[in-house]
Amino acid sequence: MNTAGAGGVSAPAANTSPAMYERLERRVTEALVSLTLRKAIALIVSVAAILAFAAAVLVHAIDPAIGTFGDSLWWAVVTVSTVGYGDVVPESTAGRLVGSVLMLTGLSLIPLVTSVVVSILVAQGTRRSREAELEHLERIFERLDALERRFADKSG
Repeated sequence: MNTAGAGGVSAPAANTSPAMYERLERRVTEALVSLTLRKAIALIVSVAAILAFAAAVLVHAIDPAIGTFGDSLWWAVVTVSTVGYGDVVPESTAGRLVGSVLMLTGLSLIPLVTSVVVSILVAQGTRRSREAELEHLERIFERLDALERRFADKSG
């Protein structure tokens, strides 16, 4: 008996996948809620470093024009940062394709991560400000209640 549902995915696999994504989303959300400026900078630098390292490994393996791994790492860092000195360049089509993908990724992913981090930090600041305002309003209401009680005691 075939237990595969639509698309050929078995029922347990289909049920496990959403749960896995929910756990991943929960963990990412928990990590982002505790984000500080130091962690944000580390996240942005880490994304750029991982991109550069992965591209360096790949281009070193497929393009003989880039001699040493150090040269390929230098090329990847210069490319992901969109500086592009031109001192080390891939000559093969595959190497140029890796460079193109790295440039487009550097142009899009790093600013995307940066904007998400900034949004989170601004939201945290707004939340703290709102909490402080609510505490201040609570103190004002307590003082008003005390004044009303005093006024009621004197007039009654």
